[in-house]
Amino acid sequence: MPEETGEIPTEQVVSRLREQADRLGFPLFGVAPAVRPPGADRLDAWLASGFAGEMQYLADRRDAYEHPDRLLPAARSVVVLGAPYRTAEPVSPGPGEGRVSRYAWGDGDYHDWARDRLHQLADSLRELAPAANTRCVVDTAPILERDFARLAGLGWIGKNTLLLSKPTGSYYFLAAIITDLALPTDEPFAADHCGTCTACLDACPTDAFPQPYVLDASRCISYLTIELRGPIPNELRPGMGEWLFGCDVCQDVCPWNRKAPESDQSVFRPLEAMNPVELADLFSLDDAGFRRRFRHTPLWRAHREGLLRNAAIVLGNRPSHDALPALVAGLKDPHPLVRGASAWALGRYREAGADEALQARLKIEESADVVAEIQAALRFREAT
Repeated sequence: MPEETGEIPTEQVVSRLREQADRLGFPLFGVAPAVRPPGADRLDAWLASGFAGEMQYLADRRDAYEHPDRLLPAARSVVVLGAPYRTAEPVSPGPGEGRVSRYAWGDGDYHDWARDRLHQLADSLRELAPAANTRCVVDTAPILERDFARLAGLGWIGKNTLLLSKPTGSYYFLAAIITDLALPTDEPFAADHCGTCTACLDACPTDAFPQPYVLDASRCISYLTIELRGPIPNELRPGMGEWLFGCDVCQDVCPWNRKAPESDQSVFRPLEAMNPVELADLFSLDDAGFRRRFRHTPLWRAHREGLLRNAAIVLGNRPSHDALPALVAGLKDPHPLVRGASAWALGRYREAGADEALQARLKIEESADVVAEIQAALRFREAT
């Protein structure tokens, strides 16, 4: 007999939640037991290898990943949800333009979109089972959501470390509701359909996969353009190519994404100015302008100086004559991170104006790090 909630059997609770989740934009739905995630030991090994880069917060809250009951006492079930976000296809960037990852090019932040719907779903669960307690989590909470998604039967963890599903590929957000209500669980997804394919590993521009199923985040373009707060390592800058924010390479080449469904959620459709992005325009944004344009989008996380750093690197990788004035302006930016990246980029320009700007800035620059960038840029110009 199914466990009684005091109102309706838990099997009916799951059935009704599944129907509402689909209406809310979460067609992927599964229930996993609240257990120690299978990847907890792998997380320890990954952290010990230094693959987290500067994301110290992962180690700082390592204990919270040990079990869902760290987030909700007496947790018994994890309702795992997936929201597809594939919409339009990316437009190839032209001169002076950069690319933004598909998940971030819309007019809102998916965290806000997901939280609103998660709370609606959690409210419904408590209406069906008044004694239940819940905790809604998106990817900002310390939970190994891909592990629980596999336990909930949603798919397998691919060689690029993303959750893959035959019908939907990997273009979807994961979210979860933890509850102390014991719900009927789905069968874990046991198969691995990556087979001998290594397309994702081979395509990574920065060689961020030391082996299948392991990501060295410190080399990942998404980490470099979003999480890293300092200068991007010199040896990784060329590999960033056209990526201003995030990276989709390992997903774009995945065979399982060829037929990934399109989302009907308007928030995930790209803004015209984001597909692609005119990079020179970014250098005219002060803090207030950056806030107005990006405050409620994922790009806010990179901060103004991080986004301009990224823009300069892209303009250095793909020099554009029309972008030269923007980089010269970047060389005078209040933030040394922007000045250093702009100096590196100007070193890749053959125009005389680039040399003049670098020489002029070198005479007045006070940051030792930026001085080193300018000197390296001038040496590069001389050598090439």
